[in-house]
Amino acid sequence: MDVGTLRIFVDVMRRGSFAAVARDHGVDPSSISRAIASLEDELGLRLFQRTTRRLSPTEAGSIYFDRVEPIIEELEGARLTAVDVGERPTGTLRITAPTSFAELNLVPLLPAFAAAYPELSFDLVLTDASLDLLDERIDVALRLDPLPETGVVASRLTAMKARVCASPDYVARCGHPEVPEKLKDHNCLQLVMPGFTDVWRFHDASGQVTAVPVTGNLRTSNAVALKQCALAGMGIILQARWIVGRELQRGELIDLFPNHDATSAEVEAPAIWLLYPSRSYLPLKVRVFIDFLRRQFDQSSPWDRLTD
Repeated sequence: MDVGTLRIFVDVMRRGSFAAVARDHGVDPSSISRAIASLEDELGLRLFQRTTRRLSPTEAGSIYFDRVEPIIEELEGARLTAVDVGERPTGTLRITAPTSFAELNLVPLLPAFAAAYPELSFDLVLTDASLDLLDERIDVALRLDPLPETGVVASRLTAMKARVCASPDYVARCGHPEVPEKLKDHNCLQLVMPGFTDVWRFHDASGQVTAVPVTGNLRTSNAVALKQCALAGMGIILQARWIVGRELQRGELIDLFPNHDATSAEVEAPAIWLLYPSRSYLPLKVRVFIDFLRRQFDQSSPWDRLTD
């Protein structure tokens, strides 16, 4: 039985579409359909139910997939092990990350990594959506929240600390709130993303927690857009240091509560997370990239640690 055909079968099961697998392989969808039909003829089984609107596995197809997928994974692991014997990562590294985080913190690091490993190429998928790593063939994902996923390993890259800040112009016009509770009298611009709320929680040096519901005339899912509005004097923002660090350093934004840590995240300790598909063998290209990121953030994480 042809291993290439079995790989196509596994891909079709994961992607749920002949067309999607054809795009992944750079071939015509009819060739994927023929490969599956050939496998069905060889097995004497119907693996998929086909209609004009959808493709769904039969019971036999699901059972066959459960047995075949681990074998294909083992074969792929063996291939990667052989490729990595030369100890130089090759191939394409497919990375996904939130748009704003990647633009400010990941993209600036890529030239140095690419120079160190010239045999690698990169697919960089910037999106705030939580892509399925297996379906989208993602090697490494950076996430602000490690949503639970089957078959995925998650490990923390770095803490995500945040500051409440406003422009000097806003403070001159509207005043500096003396304590977090005074934010109810101010225009608080809010980031709207899964896992974040309109209640800002403040931790002082003694560990006391103050929860402050906030309101304002702007809500957006784009962190950079939120910062731009704050720089223009529109209102107060709560933003991660990796977003506002440069502006705080230059005095373009003022840290309103330097003695408090703040968050609007539902989790108590928000962080940047690394996710990668769980395999018995981690490809060398993924290992060197993860090690590179850990060194960079351990050493410099330049804007997240500005005011530590």
